[in-house]
Formats: sequence, structure tokens, C-alpha cells
Amino acid sequence: MSTVTTTAPEQAGGRADNGAAPAGPAADRRRRRPGRLRRVSLPYLLLLPALLLELLVHLVPMVVGVVMSFKELTQFFIRDWGTAPWSGLDNYRVSVDFDTPVGEDLLHSFFVTVAFTVTSVGLCWLIGTAAAICMQDTFRGRGLLRALFLVPYALPVYAAVITWVFMFQHDNGLVNHVLHDQLGLTDQPSFWLIGDNAFVALLTVSVWKGWPFAFLIVMAGLQNIPGELYEAAALDGAGTWQRIRRITLPSLGAVNQVLVLVLFLWTFNDFNTPFVLFGRSAPGSADLISVHIYQESFATWNFGRGAAMSVLLLLFLLVVTGVYLAVTARRRRVHVRA
Repeated sequence: MSTVTTTAPEQAGGRADNGAAPAGPAADRRRRRPGRLRRVSLPYLLLLPALLLELLVHLVPMVVGVVMSFKELTQFFIRDWGTAPWSGLDNYRVSVDFDTPVGEDLLHSFFVTVAFTVTSVGLCWLIGTAAAICMQDTFRGRGLLRALFLVPYALPVYAAVITWVFMFQHDNGLVNHVLHDQLGLTDQPSFWLIGDNAFVALLTVSVWKGWPFAFLIVMAGLQNIPGELYEAAALDGAGTWQRIRRITLPSLGAVNQVLVLVLFLWTFNDFNTPFVLFGRSAPGSADLISVHIYQESFATWNFGRGAAMSVLLLLFLLVVTGVYLAVTARRRRVHVRA
């Protein structure tokens, strides 16, 4: 009768003399580790192309623009801008010196942009929210109206603005034809693309092409509000305005936070609309800061000063965005605690 002797390594689950792989939790962890690493690294590998494109398209030009803002880069150094002498903070000092013509014009453009942005964002939000609330009720033709409301947002910017340019023409434009010839609201045809009326024309085009975006976002946010809340409020005797004030608007708080911020950034940085509407030289009443920086860079050929103004604009938008997010987050925490 033979006796089988088991060695200590074999009893402990280690590697036997025949080279077999050890069994147990430790071996399972070693086998699972490569697969876990692949799962963890796969999202980063998928994001790598987008990060590289973001680096090339946005970050690299941004860094180059910051470097340009510290140089005396004028038309004399366009051929080899690397040889332009360093000016330090001179471009920034000239831009924020409001006693000089350059600083005074920049300050005027800043105030015009702020007034235009606040008015445009407010009207876009108001019209978009009102339209979205009205489109919640089921009626015949609702789908068609929703599609028509999104046409201004779907149209290419250049095609839409050029159409408005023809509509704002003094002699044969549709706007003067309706307001003066048909309705008789004005004593004579108005010049919409020059003078003080240019601000009204720019605001009209901006609101026309911006409110459908607000309508789309608010309409999507309304889908997440349970209908039982409106039914309970109606049973309690709440009217339409009370339901909107007590249920709809509070429920859209997070949606409106993002919506207002996006509209603000888009409108404040809008360059295509005023440039196509007025050309390279916008009237003083519609001199948005984006066009003003363009003129400072490409009309006077002072790219260093234009880059400094762009950096100042970026810093301003970063500060406003940070303050806005901090205030809205604080209000949301207070509301949750209450």
C-alpha cells in the first residue's frame, strides 16, 4: 500500500513541481488586473483624439494670442511677427486708460455690448419660455408650429443675416414698407443700418435667431416636470399664472441656469451678426466689443493691442461666469435646505 505525500507548497495552494498555475483569490486578481486596466484606460483613449483637436484648435491659438498681447506687433512685423519687440503691459495700459481715445472707445464698446447682451438674453429667454409653455398643451398643428419656431435657429447665420440686411433697406426694404407704407407708424422711412436705429436692428436680428434655442431647451426641460403636479394644483384651485410661478419656473431652475449662461456667452462674443449686418465698420450705437477688437486688429494693424483687448475680454467673461455659477449654486443650496 503506497502513501501519497503532499508537500507544503502544494498544501498552501502554491505552484507545484509540475509548473501548474496557483489557484485562489490572489491568482484571480492577477488574471483580472489586465482587463481592469483596459477598461479604465479605454475612456481616456477614446477621448484622446478630441483632446488633441481641442488643443490644436483652441488652446494653442489662445496661448499664441496671450503671447502676442505682450508684443508690439504692428504692420511692420507682420512678415515675421516673432521679431516684434516685447512691450510688456503697455498694450494693456493703453486699453484700460479711459482718458485716451483708445480706452474711451473700448469702454463705450463695452457698455454697448453689455446693454445689447442683457436685453437680447432677456428677450430670448422670455419669448422662448413663453412659447415653450404655450406649446405644452395638445392641439392640432402643434408639431408644425414647433418645427416653424426652430427655423431661425436652423438657418445658417450668414444667410439669415443677409436676408435681414435686405429687409432693413431704406428705400425698398420690407420693414419700412410695413411700418411706413402699410401701417403708417413712422413719418418717413427710417435708416435702420446707421445711426441710433442700428442698435434696434442688431437687437431684432439677435433675438430673432436666438429665442428658438431658448424655446428648444425650455421645452426639453418641461418634459421632466410630472403632470401630476399641475393636476394637483388645478384641484387646489391654482390658476394658470400660479401654476407657472409655483411649479414651472422653480422646476426649470437648473435648466435656466445653464440656458442663461450659454446665451450670455454666445451673445457677448457674437461677431457674425454685427459683421454681416453692418460690415467692417459698425455704427457707434451697435459697436460691439467683438467687432471693435477686430477693427483694432485688422483696421489699424495693431495686433498686439487687439490681442490684449481679447485677453481682457476673456478675463471678464471668466470672472462673470465664476460669479454667476457661485451665486446660482448658493441659491440652489439655500433652496434645498429650505
